[in-house]
Amino acid sequence: MEKIFTRFVVLALVAVVVYSCGKKSDSAGADSSSKEGAAAGNLKIAYVHTDSVINKYDFFKKRSEEITEKGKKLDLDLQARAKGFEQEVAMFQQNGGNLTQNQIRAKQDELMQKEQNLVSYRDNLMQELSSDESTLLNDVYIQVQDYMKEYAKDNGIDLILSHTRGGAIWYATDAIDITKSVTEGLNKKYNANPAAAETKPAATDSLAKKK
Repeated sequence: MEKIFTRFVVLALVAVVVYSCGKKSDSAGADSSSKEGAAAGNLKIAYVHTDSVINKYDFFKKRSEEITEKGKKLDLDLQARAKGFEQEVAMFQQNGGNLTQNQIRAKQDELMQKEQNLVSYRDNLMQELSSDESTLLNDVYIQVQDYMKEYAKDNGIDLILSHTRGGAIWYATDAIDITKSVTEGLNKKYNANPAAAETKPAATDSLAKKK
């Protein structure tokens, strides 16, 4: 269960939030490309280590722990059902000699159906946990994206980049690393009103729309 969840966590990315600087209309005959270049040169840029923000976000930690515990309980239930089925098969093998051919065929059909039901039950549990993980990542994506917009506005930042291993950014000076500040602010906002984090993402499921 933990391995499955870790795989999903690695795939999670915080959105790159881009704010375009307001540009005044060019005067007649002005070179628009040179104005855009000047605006780009004045951009205030920062970046965050995506994995660090996600893994240290209290909402994510809380929900991921809940999903892990749910997975353990479902796994125990599945093991109990599988053990019961194995015992029933063993009992049939021991007592099959006392049954008629019709009874044997009927019991075999019954066991085959129970086996299929057990496999379906297992697959449904895996699908349920996978859905929980996807929903969590979607919720985190939306919450982080919304907070990035607030953070950028409050701090006059035009561009916030997502720094991930193997991503597009190979190097960036620590001076523009806002990972710690963003994480602290994100957790402060969440802990001030945890209920809002549980309900807000469902209303703006932007990640689901992109799929």
